Amino acid sequence: MPLRFLTAGESHGPALTTIIEGVPAGVPLLAAQIDQHLARRQQGYGRGGRMKIETDRATISAGVRHGFTMGSPITLTVINSDFASWGDVMKAEPVPPYEQNSVKTRPIEVPRPGHVDFAGGIKYGNTEDMRNILERASARETTMRVAVGSVARRVLEECGVFIGSHVVEIGGISAKVDRARPVSTKRRMSLRCAALIRRLRPG
Repeated sequence: MPLRFLTAGESHGPALTTIIEGVPAGVPLLAAQIDQHLARRQQGYGRGGRMKIETDRATISAGVRHGFTMGSPITLTVINSDFASWGDVMKAEPVPPYEQNSVKTRPIEVPRPGHVDFAGGIKYGNTEDMRNILERASARETTMRVAVGSVARRVLEECGVFIGSHVVEIGGISAKVDRARPVSTKRRMSLRCAALIRRLRPG
């Protein structure tokens, strides 16, 4: 059976959720293994302030028993800590009218350049408040894609497949990997290079 997944949840909603189908039974899987990769997502250069607010932890609520997958769909949830600061704006239930006097509370009527706001507003028939679009089309949504990828990674690891990546070249300095020697999975380097050699330039 092919692996399929569905994600749900808004950037500033209560939580993000995914359902994964197709993972075989008997694969060892712990929430801590997923959390390890969720933490990696929050590292690196150029991360926004949201990364400092959230400490992502996955909750497994279906499909795993006693540390092993059951073969049935797996459900993962990651709570959005920032939801508490949004008051009535992102609640699912009806709310009384509230003051629309801030960036958080005002309707988004002008689409952001270079984003999917306008296209999504046209597709779903909602251009009066495009928050419904951008709350879903957000970098925060990648959280669940990382969680799904970590589950798929566990399946591959059980099959003896090693997954890794590294920088090949930066400004004339290139990486050379001895393929006869396995790269340590615990190696931590600032540029994520397995090895570096200097390429000499003429002149």
